Amino acid sequence: MERANRICSHPLWKWHIEQLREAERERIFCRHGIEHLLDVARIAYIENLEQGYGISQEIIYAAALLHDIGRFLQYSQGIPHEIAGAQIAPEILADCGFTRQEQEEILEGIREHRNSGQKTNRSLSGLIYRADKKSRSCGFCKACEACDWSLEKKNLTISV
Repeated sequence: MERANRICSHPLWKWHIEQLREAERERIFCRHGIEHLLDVARIAYIENLEQGYGISQEIIYAAALLHDIGRFLQYSQGIPHEIAGAQIAPEILADCGFTRQEQEEILEGIREHRNSGQKTNRSLSGLIYRADKKSRSCGFCKACEACDWSLEKKNLTISV
């Protein structure tokens, strides 16, 4: 997990995470800070183990740590965060020692984490998509009624 830990120390990652924290300071809905990023990583890794997908823990954590890195640019410039994230992440991944092949897999996971076509995909992209959705505890959220997620999309019960 050395390279995944390097991501969290990378100045560009830290800058974007801080900008995002500031942008979401008053947000009543789900936030996208380190708690969310680690929830996504852990949920994805558990599914990976349970289903025997064989995806490296470090690759899963790297994708999870970076999947929302473009959110600040979505708020400030209107760029969809999966696109912005895939533009920001290559520098971080290269600096942290990920190979070109690993980078492409992680970048695809970032780009596709909002694509409902990934719902049943057994790849990293599918894992990040599902974990991102499962990480939300809508049934326990004070803003649940005001949230624009459809009732079908909300996680109102604990599930696997």
